[in-house]
Amino acid sequence: MARPLLKIQRYFRRKPVRFFSFILLYLTAGSLVFLHSGFVGDNSTGANGGRDPLVASEMGNRVPSSNGRRVGMMGRVFKENRRPTPRRYGPPWMKGAAGKDSHDWRARGGDYTSSWNRALKGRKAKDLDEGRANYIGCYIDNTAKRALRGVSFFDYKKMTVFRCQDNCAERGYLYSGLEFGAECYCGHKIQAPNASESECNMECKGEKGNLCGGANRLSIYRLELGQESARRYGSAIFKGCFHRPDNITLALPISAVIQNMSVEKCVDFCTEKELSLAVLAGDRCLCGFPTPHFSLHEMEDEEMCLHRCHSEEFESCGNDKYFVVYQTQVQDNRCMDRHFLPTRSKQLMALASFPGAGNTWARHLIELATGFYTGSYYFDGSLYNKGFKGERDHWRSGRNVCIKTHESGKKEIEAFDASIVMIRNPYKALMAEFNRKYGGHIGFASQAHWRGKEWPEFVKNYAPWWASHTLDWLRYGRNVHVVHFEELKRELFSKLKDMVLFLGLEVAEDRLLCVEGQKDGNFKRSGLRKLEYDPYTPEMRASIDELVMTVDAALKKRNMAGVPKEYRPTSR
Repeated sequence: MARPLLKIQRYFRRKPVRFFSFILLYLTAGSLVFLHSGFVGDNSTGANGGRDPLVASEMGNRVPSSNGRRVGMMGRVFKENRRPTPRRYGPPWMKGAAGKDSHDWRARGGDYTSSWNRALKGRKAKDLDEGRANYIGCYIDNTAKRALRGVSFFDYKKMTVFRCQDNCAERGYLYSGLEFGAECYCGHKIQAPNASESECNMECKGEKGNLCGGANRLSIYRLELGQESARRYGSAIFKGCFHRPDNITLALPISAVIQNMSVEKCVDFCTEKELSLAVLAGDRCLCGFPTPHFSLHEMEDEEMCLHRCHSEEFESCGNDKYFVVYQTQVQDNRCMDRHFLPTRSKQLMALASFPGAGNTWARHLIELATGFYTGSYYFDGSLYNKGFKGERDHWRSGRNVCIKTHESGKKEIEAFDASIVMIRNPYKALMAEFNRKYGGHIGFASQAHWRGKEWPEFVKNYAPWWASHTLDWLRYGRNVHVVHFEELKRELFSKLKDMVLFLGLEVAEDRLLCVEGQKDGNFKRSGLRKLEYDPYTPEMRASIDELVMTVDAALKKRNMAGVPKEYRPTSR
């Protein structure tokens, strides 16, 4: 026994032999680890067969995947600006079927929306309203005739229930559905029958433990939006019921009589003509852009337009006097051109606000309304990449129509010749800035941040700044024009017109009407992820209410209107 051991010892004493032996052992161990991870990966690939992740594209551009299934895609990549705290939004595993297929679906024109209650049987009450979205059930989907016919996108690596819900909510849809573990569909009505809950059995690709439908099966949620959301038909936005314009030929230059009129036919017709308004007037479809001849500012009661479409029982097609109006997905390019000022301005105009008060949104509106870029006291690469090309200019360059700033020191304020000061309800502004700080421009802070020490510390430091910012600009500003975020949102046309005039520019009404149709831009948070509780303690509210009254008094002292009533303590 000793002799073989001695031979082995002598063998390893040789340096070259020892070196190559260790290399061999290392490679062998690495190969074993690699093979093990490969077997684990095979088990987790699921039904997608290991396909690469695909980004979103438009629903109409459907392409066949490797297994022959057709999937819809949206026209832009949905970038994740945050990683929310893991939460269980998906339905818990339920044994057995949730109910048989609806027996009267053909009689109701294929609308299965009212049959969702059966799918809720057996679910716990706390599961129903989690994440401001109610799980409805598992539904059959068909590649030739989708159950949800709005926009869609998919991602074979990062799809989660909330991600799908958030993107559908952002576009104003009532329902979101997940299929195949990675596909997301949006819509306003469910046009397919129920399926057994056991058939929605695929785990979400980006969220272990939650289910995201199955093969040709959708896990559908009804979205309970906490904000005003656009009513849609497919990708078209419902604008309302309006009286026939005086000069219809000038207001809506393109028209056609369509047999068996429907919303879909009119929207498709105007989209093909590359016009942003689809107007239904009985059996006539008219197309155009918002103009002073048809501004969409004087909405009528929807009952005036209740004239059923011939081919669609649940759709209204208007009549000769009252028109039903939809906004198509055609971009109104009348306000999209933007340039630097043709000659350098000798006056510096500030667009000043407390963070979270809507400064970026106001920049978007001003750029579309004037056709000129806005600048910034700071440089933000993410804003530059979103199209704010004035972001890279020095703030004193004179090439931009106004300069974004959050500064509030005497020296910084006196550097400007005039200023638009944006003010927002401090309770909303603080929460918006907290979300931006921990989640990005359109992201959200996590529950851990809201419930941790970060939120109280943030309010303690930032609430006094909300008041001092406005007080300083009122004290040191040379020529101040105050704009309240809430009033700008309610009266966009008139308030934006006043802002353009204050900047010393001519008002182009066609541009302002164009802005109204594209007012949100790329910086809007959906209302889906609103907090389910009040984050402000009584002590926080008492302190903030005092600050509100201080700002209110300062505004009135300058002979300006005080803060809007929703800011004041007595209004809550």
